[in-house]
Amino acid sequence: TMRIALALLLLAATLPVRAQTTGSAEAARSKVSMCIGCHGIPLYKTVYPEVYSVPMIAGQSPEYIVKALQAYRGGERSHPSMRGIARGLTDQDMADVAAYYGAAKGAK
Repeated sequence: TMRIALALLLLAATLPVRAQTTGSAEAARSKVSMCIGCHGIPLYKTVYPEVYSVPMIAGQSPEYIVKALQAYRGGERSHPSMRGIARGLTDQDMADVAAYYGAAKGAK
């Protein structure tokens, strides 16, 4: 009926919308310098806050990279360096970095 349709329309209008941001590997070229220092070194281990093997992200799924960065920014993931970096990234920055590393050759 008309009431149900109106109620569904109002409900849909109140739901959060998550826009899918399209990333640009080209735009990321000026943004990945903060990543290369750790993620660009094969078998690199960082010692802050403890010994931690740094994963290679080249060739990783862009969707996974975005979700991981969002989790660092939101505090669901706890590595201090990554949290600090992710807090400084916009959603577009994350999508661009993910597109860059997703298109790169590397370990999956």
